Amino acid sequence: CPLCSECVCGDCLQSFATTRPPCPTAEPVDVLKALQFQAQPDGVRKTMGFCPARRAGTGPDVAYRISRQAQISAPTRQLFPGKFPEDFSIMALVKAKAGSQAFLLSVYDQHGTQQLGVELGRSPVFLYQDQSGRPAPEDYPLFRGISLADGKWHRLALSVRKQSVTLILDCKKKVTRPLPRGPRPVIDTRGITVFGTRILDEQVFQVPAQPTLRPPAHGDPA
Repeated sequence: CPLCSECVCGDCLQSFATTRPPCPTAEPVDVLKALQFQAQPDGVRKTMGFCPARRAGTGPDVAYRISRQAQISAPTRQLFPGKFPEDFSIMALVKAKAGSQAFLLSVYDQHGTQQLGVELGRSPVFLYQDQSGRPAPEDYPLFRGISLADGKWHRLALSVRKQSVTLILDCKKKVTRPLPRGPRPVIDTRGITVFGTRILDEQVFQVPAQPTLRPPAHGDPA
């Protein structure tokens, strides 16, 4: 697997995340573990991941294919018992169905309003709405010229810091967009988190065994 020898799955994202000591007040959240993917709930199937074989001889990577029948959600407080971090990073290795437009992750408040979302597709969108409704939908960061819906594996990192969000794709491409949220943004943790879709969506993609949502390391890109 030439890609694995070049940049072993997740290594570049780990390097991106730990350029300096991580934030001491919060720990990374293993979303798949929190949502019990290993139990393979309805609509989730285990399959081979990014690398068919590792140089360390540990065998193939594990991924999970999420079908239209899957209903994967949990109370957001189960993932974040305390306050949702103001600045944070999302890291994942994903393989979206060619031509699809689907959400990797969606966070809803107690009233059912989507506050956070990562939409994969030909032009990925980072959806974010704080307690004051900022930014407006027309100001959601849009990453034109980047395609995550080509049927290939991609390493994806999104770093939210202050008034911007940075996307790093495949350890190479780095794009920063404005995120005009309020000065003290809050994400409500009294609602639910939905994985692999958003309410009423019907697209499909695969994820590996270790996508992570974490507070930023000091020095993460702004």
